[in-house]
Amino acid sequence: MDIRDETAAEAASDEAELARFGYKQELNRSLGLFSSFAVAFSYISPSTGIFTLFALGLTTIGGVFIWSWPIVAVGQLCIALGFAELASHYPVAGSVFQWTKYLSGKTYSWFAGWIYLFAGILTVCAVCVTLPLALIPAFNNMGWNVQNTLHNQRIFAIVTLILITILNIFGVKLVAIINNTGVLFEILGMVVFAFVLALFHHHQSASVVFHTGGTSLTTGTFLVAMFMSLFVIYGFDTAGTLAEETRDPRREAPKAIIGSIVGAFIIGGIFLFAMLLAIPNLKDGIKGGFGPAQIIDANFGNAFSTVFLLVVSAAIFVCCLSIMTSTVRLCFGMSRDNALPASKQLSWVHPKLHTPVGSCIAIGLLAFIPMLQYAGAGIIAIAATGMIYLAYFIGNIALMRARLRGWPKAAAPFSLGRWGIPLNVLALAWGGGMLINFAWPRAATNPRPSELPGTLDFHWAWLNHKPVFWTVVIVIALVGAVYFMLVQRTKPAHVEAPEGEVPPAVTVS
Repeated sequence: MDIRDETAAEAASDEAELARFGYKQELNRSLGLFSSFAVAFSYISPSTGIFTLFALGLTTIGGVFIWSWPIVAVGQLCIALGFAELASHYPVAGSVFQWTKYLSGKTYSWFAGWIYLFAGILTVCAVCVTLPLALIPAFNNMGWNVQNTLHNQRIFAIVTLILITILNIFGVKLVAIINNTGVLFEILGMVVFAFVLALFHHHQSASVVFHTGGTSLTTGTFLVAMFMSLFVIYGFDTAGTLAEETRDPRREAPKAIIGSIVGAFIIGGIFLFAMLLAIPNLKDGIKGGFGPAQIIDANFGNAFSTVFLLVVSAAIFVCCLSIMTSTVRLCFGMSRDNALPASKQLSWVHPKLHTPVGSCIAIGLLAFIPMLQYAGAGIIAIAATGMIYLAYFIGNIALMRARLRGWPKAAAPFSLGRWGIPLNVLALAWGGGMLINFAWPRAATNPRPSELPGTLDFHWAWLNHKPVFWTVVIVIALVGAVYFMLVQRTKPAHVEAPEGEVPPAVTVS
């Protein structure tokens, strides 16, 4: 059998596997292991999150904030391992929604999917509005005269949103080519910049990771400083979301999920350490709110600083692209199960492009809405990240309940075996603790609109005095509850899976 015959046989096997779950192969199954890894890695995108919130960590507890990086990575790895096992059992588009559907039934999975869908939409918006923070200074270094105002940031973000929507419409293969190239540049760029800084521009000793620079180190301030790491290390489940476009997804998706989080931890950790070493004066850096751009600018001339900003901009752009790709697949997966308004239009797949065009347009339009009340990238990023952690926590509750009922009964290429329950307990403890951290009302991470005069205004005095994250979660949950009770509750559920894949206590109607 030659390579073409093997490829055809593999594709037929993957399509037959999908048919066992009650779905027809409509999306283009063209992603290999590296492409699957690259999409998940670019969703995590260490350079994006570090660029956005490095200053928050530094100004809060100085160089000590780097210790949040391994803590968050270990906590998220506990979640990722469970999700990798789920991806190996349920290789269908929709990740948390699909997994909870097979583990806990219709109502629970619908709310899990609803929360995760809007978490993804907010994340698309958050990363789109992050791009101008790197791109506008890069343009100004090249002689442009663009003021870095909230208005101009919003214009750049809208253009970015339109571009990534169009690219997603034209197919996952095009997205993968751009994404693979962008990930290679991001990895090489971060490593090269890190080594140049560490070797030739190290103003701080290695002990900078133990120095607070005069800030106050307490449990509370450390929890605030964690937000940079929290904003970076998530989205690894994207490899599972793209299962229907991945070859041999039961084996490859788990590898990509785990590989993306490990790769992001290593690359991001090297970059963070190098940035701390390169701060000319720690106390001045804290006082000035230095981020990576200011640190690079303090050590190099205009040309090198511009190259750095352009590399970061490219990384942020492919991050935008992959996050939208993931969110579109979740929207498609839910609408294909008739679980969303206008499901017929959202689930329609273009016969030539093999993409859900309606879902692409819908996600693009919904991601635009937060830009109408744009108060800066940090506010949207924190709301988006908190929503993601909530969706992950909901998914892990379903997984734990299923494990206690004896799941998994069927074999899969990736299995945690007897480590499943202990890791699930750690994942729930970690996720629950971080949800409290996100929900805690404080000006730095969960502000009230009244604490942001002239930027964020809900046009209701009572609501303006409530923490932003509370408002976002409650409004999305209430709208979902009303829609579910009035419309979705009476619709039949789609739960088809190979024998042994669904726990015996799941309600399917």
